[in-house]
Amino acid sequence: MQKVVMYCTAVCPYCTAAERLLKSRGVTEIEKIRIDLDPSKQAEMLARTGGRRTVPQVFIGDTHVGGFDDTSALDAAGELVPLLNHA
Repeated sequence: MQKVVMYCTAVCPYCTAAERLLKSRGVTEIEKIRIDLDPSKQAEMLARTGGRRTVPQVFIGDTHVGGFDDTSALDAAGELVPLLNHA
């Protein structure tokens, strides 16, 4: 399974929803990068996402999936699990 990284904050219902969705698809470990605890991580997120400022921002392997809506749409299209399982 691909490594999953999620930029998030402590109080974010969309972050919780994204985590729940990913775990329901078999993800056992999510590396959470809290941008509310370290301002340099917010700058890192902006650079990695092309300027997106909202959380969550989900990465599966080297692929930037996007926020919760993007992750959910990928799942609805049947493309989330194959991306997670891509070696």
